[in-house]
Amino acid sequence: MPMSVPSALYRSSLALLTDLYQLTMAYGYYRSGARDTESVFHLFYRRNPFKSGFAIACGLAQIVDLVEHFHFDESDIAYLATLTGGDNQPLFDREFLGWLSRFRLSVDIDAIPEGTVVFPHEPLVRVRGPIIDCQLLETAFLNMINFETLIATKAARIVHAAGGDPVLEFGLRRAQGIDGGLSASRAAYIGGCEATSNVLAGKLFGIPVKGTHAHSWVMSFGDELAAFEAYARAMPNNCVFLVDTYDTIEGVHHAVQVGKWLRENGGHLAGVRLDSGDLAQLSIEARRILDEGGFPEAKVIASNDLDEHVIASLKQQGAQIAVWGVGTRLVTAFDDPAMGGVYKLSAVRKTPSDPWQHRIKLSEQAIKVSTPGILQVRRFESDHAFVGDAIFDESLPRETGSSSALTMVDLADVNRLRTFEASTHFEDLLVPIARGGKIVRASPPLIDVRARAANQLQKLPATTRRFLNPQTYNVGLEASLHELKTRLIREARTHEKTP
Repeated sequence: MPMSVPSALYRSSLALLTDLYQLTMAYGYYRSGARDTESVFHLFYRRNPFKSGFAIACGLAQIVDLVEHFHFDESDIAYLATLTGGDNQPLFDREFLGWLSRFRLSVDIDAIPEGTVVFPHEPLVRVRGPIIDCQLLETAFLNMINFETLIATKAARIVHAAGGDPVLEFGLRRAQGIDGGLSASRAAYIGGCEATSNVLAGKLFGIPVKGTHAHSWVMSFGDELAAFEAYARAMPNNCVFLVDTYDTIEGVHHAVQVGKWLRENGGHLAGVRLDSGDLAQLSIEARRILDEGGFPEAKVIASNDLDEHVIASLKQQGAQIAVWGVGTRLVTAFDDPAMGGVYKLSAVRKTPSDPWQHRIKLSEQAIKVSTPGILQVRRFESDHAFVGDAIFDESLPRETGSSSALTMVDLADVNRLRTFEASTHFEDLLVPIARGGKIVRASPPLIDVRARAANQLQKLPATTRRFLNPQTYNVGLEASLHELKTRLIREARTHEKTP
């Protein structure tokens, strides 16, 4: 049965999938008596990758799996006991390690569902609970969300460039390790790819798999025609011939010749694949040869360092390519190899009866100033199209129900206000995932996540989806949250200047 994540590759505990400073801070909270301080953290990013107008949220299923099985096992505790400080004494005392051995998460997690289009500064995940719990999850959450969101976004752009043609993910051999390959295959499928060459991803996730033969098959025979004939006899139901081992045009003629034999013997020629050379011109010539040979249904498939920009260019040149095999530049997220997701503290309180104390991170760069509060994202829709997202603070005393209008201040221009009337259809994007450390919303089937992504992209303005200078989607802070953030910045700046 397909799984949401490749748990079978790992041991049951991934608690040490973290940076050391998360554990040293946890120890500090424990020793200082602050371990029960309630906190709120948000995971978000500051700019869209690939100069895109959007991103596709992905990786949440990994988080669900991590939280469901989170604990420190005996080998984890034994390893941590070996760590030492600068004085060669144990980094963590026995009391703390004993506490860790009994530790279980008690956080509440809300998140934007996978497959949702998202934008800079919107919280993708909100974590609320004891500060140690929240801190221990930071690194793993960022690792899981950053990479899969990056690849799903790249895939969505490539699929958009293909204009309805099937896109196949062929990147395993160039992926960043085993998990990089599996996570990329999963995210690429969510982003719109129709199949993968990665057989393990097919088994684990239920993604369709595609593939035929490599150049080595042809080279092993020494004669291309003989190689195609042998492959046709072995797999008459899977015949896409790679035609560029020696001479591409001659290879297409050989494919037609073998295709006629296949037809006479109950098989069929599914297509030819081009993997080098002038793909535009070669595809036009290959299409002509296939049509004249009596195989108008046979597909011309192309690979070789493709991405959204190359595909768009080939289409402009009139290339007759029907299926696109995209590998390296998809699974390595060329040319923007890392998603800049961050995880920031936004509120704390000592006990549940205390009021929340808002927290804000300042910076010399305005883009790096965090947003305080217990945040939610409200997405407004009109005529089946997204028209704007408002970030608001659930802890502020204001009306955010369906009976009240909402005014937001644009993130990029504080002088630009927009009011959404109460009658405007909306959806609050962050939904409950865990309560008290227990999962309350299981990960949906991958095919449903993929369908959500496609539906979300259809509702996104075409001007935001375009490759060149996409229009910035409307995202802003609800007016009272903007006022709070402005006040906290002013107070912090004043405090900095006070002798």
